[in-house]
Amino acid sequence: MAIASLLTLLDDISLIMDDVSVMTKVAAKNTAGVLGDDLALNAEQVTGVRAERELPVVWAVAKGSFINKLILVPAALALSWVYPPLITFLLMCGGLFLCYEGAEKVLHKFWPHLLAHDEAHEAHKKANADDSVDMVEFEKNKIKGAIRTDFILSAEIIVIALGSAVGASLLTKSIMLAIVAIGITIGVYGLVALLVKMDDAGLHLTKTNSKAKQQVGHLLLMAAPKLMKFLSIAGTVAMFLVGGGILVHGFSFLHHGVKHMAEFSGIFAGVTESVLNGLAGLVIGVVVVAIMSIIARVRGYKAH
Repeated sequence: MAIASLLTLLDDISLIMDDVSVMTKVAAKNTAGVLGDDLALNAEQVTGVRAERELPVVWAVAKGSFINKLILVPAALALSWVYPPLITFLLMCGGLFLCYEGAEKVLHKFWPHLLAHDEAHEAHKKANADDSVDMVEFEKNKIKGAIRTDFILSAEIIVIALGSAVGASLLTKSIMLAIVAIGITIGVYGLVALLVKMDDAGLHLTKTNSKAKQQVGHLLLMAAPKLMKFLSIAGTVAMFLVGGGILVHGFSFLHHGVKHMAEFSGIFAGVTESVLNGLAGLVIGVVVVAIMSIIARVRGYKAH
C-alpha cells in the first residue's frame, strides 16, 4: 500500500512538472518581446555611472528585482484568484508611469527648458563633472528609479506568463511563475553586467601579447560606447512601446482603432501596430509630464 501511494505521488509530480515545462516554454515565448525591452531599459539605467561603480549598481538593481518578483508572484496569484480586473488596473498605472519616464528623458535631452527646474537633475550633472564628489548618494536615486521601472516590467512579464497558464492548478502556476521570475532576473542582469563591462574586457585584451586578442580588444572598445548609446536610445523607445502598448490595450476603442489602422499596412501590420502604440505612449507621456511640470511650477510659485 505504501509503495503504491508513493508511486502515485511520483506520477502526480511527474505530470505537474510536465505541465510546468510546457507552460514555462509558452510563457518564455509570449514574454520574449518584453524581455528585450527589459534588457534595453536596465542597460540604459546604468549609463553614466562611473566604471568602478557599474557592477555594484547592476547587483543592487538585480537584488531589487528579486525582491520585486518575491512580491509580485504571490500578489499576481492572489489577485488572479480574488479579483482579476485589479491586475489590469495596476498594469495601466505602470504603463502610465513608463510613458511619463520616457517623455521626461526625451524632454531632458532635447528641450530641458520646458521642464520645471529639477534640482536633483542639475546636482547629478555637477557631480558627474566633479571627481571629488561621492557618487554613492546619487547612485541610490538611480538604483531606486531602475528598481521602480523593473517592478513595472516584471509585473507585465508575470501577468503575461500567468495568462499562459489558464486553467492550470494553483501549484502548477506557482512553480511556473517562480521558474520564469528567477530565470528572467538572472538572464537579464547577467547580460546587463556583461554589456557594461565590455569596455573593460576590451582594454584588458589590448594589453595582452597576442595580436589577435589585441584586435578583438580594440573592436570591443570601439563597439562598447556605441552599443551603450544604442541601448540608451532603445531603452527610452522601449518605455513608449511597452507603456503605450499597455495603455492602448487597456482601452478597447484605442486598441480597435490602432488595429484597424495597422491593417492598412498589410504584411507590416505588426510593426505598424507597435509604432502606433509607441506614438500613443509618447503623446500620453508628454501630457503627463506637462501636467506634473505645471503642478511643480505652481508649488514653487506658492513656496515663494
